[in-house]
Amino acid sequence: MNLTTESIFKLIFSILFFPTFFQKAFVVFAWGAGDYFWIMALKRIFLLLPVIAFIAGCWITITSLITLLFRPNRQNFFVALIITWWDLGKTIFSFWAGIVKFVFIFIHSILVLLKIAVLGIWSILQTILIFPFRFLGRLGRNFFGSSVPVIAIILTVLWCIIEASIFTYVTTPLVIDVFSNITGDQLREYAIQIPLFIFLFFIVLGSYAVLSTFLDTVKSKKISSIFGITVIEIIVLLVEVLFLYREFVDALIPWFAQYSDNFNLGIIGTLAVACFVWFGIRSLSWFLFASYGTPTLLKIIQGKAIIDKNAAEPKPLTEDKMTSFFEAIKKETEWAKQRGEEIISSIMLPPLQIIAATINFAILLITAKHLFELPFNSFDDITSSKSIISNIAQEKKKGQAKQRAQKNLSPTKGEVQND
Repeated sequence: MNLTTESIFKLIFSILFFPTFFQKAFVVFAWGAGDYFWIMALKRIFLLLPVIAFIAGCWITITSLITLLFRPNRQNFFVALIITWWDLGKTIFSFWAGIVKFVFIFIHSILVLLKIAVLGIWSILQTILIFPFRFLGRLGRNFFGSSVPVIAIILTVLWCIIEASIFTYVTTPLVIDVFSNITGDQLREYAIQIPLFIFLFFIVLGSYAVLSTFLDTVKSKKISSIFGITVIEIIVLLVEVLFLYREFVDALIPWFAQYSDNFNLGIIGTLAVACFVWFGIRSLSWFLFASYGTPTLLKIIQGKAIIDKNAAEPKPLTEDKMTSFFEAIKKETEWAKQRGEEIISSIMLPPLQIIAATINFAILLITAKHLFELPFNSFDDITSSKSIISNIAQEKKKGQAKQRAQKNLSPTKGEVQND
């Protein structure tokens, strides 16, 4: 009899404490302390949390089965317990699948980011390499397709620079002698040539401006204006011939003298040749380009608008390349944000579901209800801690109200005896 009783007690204790037969072996195996590093890492990642949840579920299940002896609604409670084990099994498999999903999503995201980086670098390099050709093409279209005489303006300014450079070279000795006699010091060429070149450049450019104004006045057929601008043009002619072209002709006299004996051009001949040179140079340059470039330069100097009839309308902002570039960056940023949330969800939700299934065991033991609805599809499905506490308090109040209602509806002993 004693042996039988002892055997029965051993059997009961073995059933009540059956997790002790395997929990240590399970935890040691899942910890993998004596294995290779990569095997140990895989065991701890894939097995440790499910093993702990399984052992905790076994202990809570034993306690829950004991409470069936005095718990109301035993059938519903037992069904809820079975469903809790079903949820734990689903969450364990979801946990393993979630790890694999996280690996694939992470690798795919890295590859996509590398692709975006490579395409971005290639786009920048392509833009840098093609930019000079685009610039030259646009510049050519502006030059040859515009009604503004851009080439005439460039040639006019370039000719003024050339003419000013020649006169600077020719008149530098004369200017140095004049300033040396005034100051008593011998001046150096570079100290004179730079301001002299700037001065002569504006003199030549002003000569073309006077010539352009003279022709415009002649076209207007106003006698008083024609007389005034003619006097100004004659004064400009005399100034340039006496101080510029005369020096140029004097520099050519030795070349004339080597072809004839006793060559003497004289002052009248020198001035006459200088006038012919001025007239020839002004005529050639004026009819070639200065007649088109000078009026435009005068409008620029006067601050008047230059209307290009052939100019294309400006493109709307929606076609701006920089705007589209920033929109593309914004889209990529939104994609990266969404992808990051997806990666975080894939690595965080699977272990949280196992923890939630384990908590459901404990809450089922206390309240006979589940706390979490599994599975979690996103972080929005996870209820906040404050909401959980509030829900538990409301469920408790509903239970107390239900019990009070049942007490009020149940008949008293006196009423039963009277019946």
